[in-house]
Amino acid sequence: MAWGWTKHGDGKSLAPDEVVRPEERLSWPRMVGFGAQHVIAMFGATFVFPLVMGLDPNVAVMMSGVATILFLLIVKGKVPSYLGTSASFVGGVFAIRAAAGGDTAGADAIVTGAILVAGLVLALAGLAVHWLGVQIIHRVFPPVVTGAVVMLIGFGLAFVVADVYWPQDQWVAFLTMLVTFLVIVGFKGFIGRIGVLVGLVVGFVLSWGLDKTAGPITAKLPGQNLRDAAGASCPVEGTYCVATPFAHDRVSFAAFEQAPWFGLPDFHVPDFKTSAVLLVLPAVIALIAENVGHVKAVGEMTGTDVDPYVGRAIAADGAATVLTSAVGGSPTTTYAENIGVMAATKVYSTAAYYIAGAIAILFGLSPKFGALVAATPGGVLGGVTVILYGMIGLLGAKIWIENRVNFADPVNMVPIGAGVILAIGPVKHVIGGDFTLEGIALGTVVVVGGYHLLRVIAGRRAAEPARPAGSDAG
Repeated sequence: MAWGWTKHGDGKSLAPDEVVRPEERLSWPRMVGFGAQHVIAMFGATFVFPLVMGLDPNVAVMMSGVATILFLLIVKGKVPSYLGTSASFVGGVFAIRAAAGGDTAGADAIVTGAILVAGLVLALAGLAVHWLGVQIIHRVFPPVVTGAVVMLIGFGLAFVVADVYWPQDQWVAFLTMLVTFLVIVGFKGFIGRIGVLVGLVVGFVLSWGLDKTAGPITAKLPGQNLRDAAGASCPVEGTYCVATPFAHDRVSFAAFEQAPWFGLPDFHVPDFKTSAVLLVLPAVIALIAENVGHVKAVGEMTGTDVDPYVGRAIAADGAATVLTSAVGGSPTTTYAENIGVMAATKVYSTAAYYIAGAIAILFGLSPKFGALVAATPGGVLGGVTVILYGMIGLLGAKIWIENRVNFADPVNMVPIGAGVILAIGPVKHVIGGDFTLEGIALGTVVVVGGYHLLRVIAGRRAAEPARPAGSDAG
């Protein structure tokens, strides 16, 4: 069922141990609040990663809303998830731009053309899983591997907190995190369920207040005040051109004031080059694993069997990537940030995601609203993402515990431990030329490939399908 929701209880309150299931909802004003929370959770990465890849962030935000609604329709509303910009393509995109002339309109078209083909391959892989049976996924991703993929998805984003958000304003980040802690645990009703949103609002107001009372802060901002080794200004961030600290307000409304209320983002048509496609195809492996991990995480949280929808979810992500890149947008993936929000709120209603998708589309059509959300300080984002990413990582451990994965067995322990560390690093591994696997993508390849390689070496039979919780899974 993709549309239609049953009201949960009186639609206003939840007992501490209650959850709102995907097919349920609370009152519509409350659902708007949850939808807004999902938009804010996804906005930072969905806005930043297109900038990193040299693509239009307004197109990415708008099309993420379209992609999310398409995803929900394809999975028939059974897998609540938000589709934001994928980071798995960053290395491949850098390599394409290096070969295609850098940050030019022609290179933009080649980048999105390569991403479109990768999305098509991902969609076909999802269809294969759907028609051939989910047992294929169970063999490739038994509980020990699934738990590891979920864990490295969460913990593999730790560098975003450590290197990007937290250093921008460490005390605001710390206080935002503390407020979010207290709201989530201290309030058992609706306020507790939107603790992440409350933490963001409090952090935003605190940052604005500090600007008025304590003055500007000196810190680095991604892509700003770029300097080379000699200290001279340089145009494009890279190995020899990096962001350096400078004094600035924590909250800047300059982009908000200049942005128009209404307007279409800058779309463009993709261009197709075989050499470029080959550079991004390895990301498909990471996206399959990422989607499986996210779907499994949702199943763990909701206590439902979502295995029949794994193929649909993979195909839907691929179809969404095809659609977004066809108009110049970014590649998509199911978002760990939003799964973290569900883990914190216990509200799994797909209604919240439809609302979030609609809001994102409106943001794309109204650059002024998008600029307001984009004004959320990095320190504030650091305070909430450290919670969200950590929750995702621990969901992986939960999968291991409930399936009694045996880590006394080196076939389980060795590749899983290595893969998680590679993701957390994040470690970079140059494959050839300008192509690099790193972080979550590299960790995923090592976990999946290493586990099955060691099973063959150990002379074991192929991995069995996932067993019910309480059985020996490793």
